[in-house]
Amino acid sequence: MNTMQTYIEEAEAALLHTYNRYQIVLDKGEGVYLYDIEGKKYLDFCSGIGVFALGYGNQDYNQALKEQIDKVIHTSNYYYNVPAIEAAKKLKKVSGMDRVFYTNSGAEAVEGAIKAARKYAFLKDGQTDHEIIAMEHSFHGRTMGALSVTGNPKYREAFEPMIGNIRFALLNDYDSVVSQVNEKTCAIILETVQGEGGVHPATEEFLQKIRALCDEKNILLILDEIQCGMGRCGTMFAWQQYGIRPDILTTAKALGCGIPVGAFLLTEKVAQASLAAGDHGTTYGGNPLAGAAINKVLDLFEQNHIIKHVASVGEELEKELNRLAEKYDCIKARRGKGLMQGLELDRPVAGIISRALENGLILINAGPNVIRFLPPLIITSEHIRRMLDILEPCLNDCSE
Repeated sequence: MNTMQTYIEEAEAALLHTYNRYQIVLDKGEGVYLYDIEGKKYLDFCSGIGVFALGYGNQDYNQALKEQIDKVIHTSNYYYNVPAIEAAKKLKKVSGMDRVFYTNSGAEAVEGAIKAARKYAFLKDGQTDHEIIAMEHSFHGRTMGALSVTGNPKYREAFEPMIGNIRFALLNDYDSVVSQVNEKTCAIILETVQGEGGVHPATEEFLQKIRALCDEKNILLILDEIQCGMGRCGTMFAWQQYGIRPDILTTAKALGCGIPVGAFLLTEKVAQASLAAGDHGTTYGGNPLAGAAINKVLDLFEQNHIIKHVASVGEELEKELNRLAEKYDCIKARRGKGLMQGLELDRPVAGIISRALENGLILINAGPNVIRFLPPLIITSEHIRRMLDILEPCLNDCSE
């Protein structure tokens, strides 16, 4: 039988080294816990980067997928399938949007959103020189289009030239956005809560001003809720707390709770005046298995009152993280919404995260100085207390 180290060595010999992985090999999950191949138990406050919202081993979810696998997994988009149709109806209901296009990932959802915005602008004036405004410190994915609107030069520089006509402004700095707007601007894209860039929520004033600006100038507002959506911030989508609606919405991660699926959603106005037959496509997107996953996820969100639960337990997590921020001088700030939280430290956090992992707690960073908390949405007060029991000694080390 292979040991942990043997598996790691085999992986490094066979896989392209594009990830600096933690030195554990995970084997199974149960509830909010993961286990490595040696049986060590880890409290998971990462949930596969915000994916496993319902936790591991949910039998209702698993059974729905098994039943669909036994029927049909894939048919292609040359044909209709019932799970995708039912999922689209439910997505429209919880989002308030009008049209759905299924993708395989969040990055692909962003790619589609960009294409929809540019096609919308092209149909207005027949020009192809339209511009998109994105935010500094944003993260939208690593495919070429998504990377082009990702506001971190270190991710882009080796792959230049990106797609053209992208300008960058600052989140929560309305004047910086206005300064980039001109007659060629066709869309503004931003994360309602920046994730990779340090867990920075948009302010209500900023987002409402951006919405008004877009309405005034006939600019499309694209909100990326791939990480902050699907209940994580205390409403199904974070923008629903701001009194506005986007023209295009991107979602993924917890949408399928482990099955690779994403989507971009459009208002009817944009859908009727942008992408048409032949403009965009996908082989796997919206296949019956993906549709079955979305259906069951949305059903379980409703049946288990997940949104209400997140609002309650998220408030408790915020309170405890605020307490840590007051207690430890090395913590500069607590930011976030609901169960998407970050602690900014005055130093790199890699060592703290590694020590926590050694003691059975899985955390991730958001930039070099921010610890990010993205637990399954089913965590309880007991799990928060257990997380703190492991994390605080690690913070004590950094405060000495």
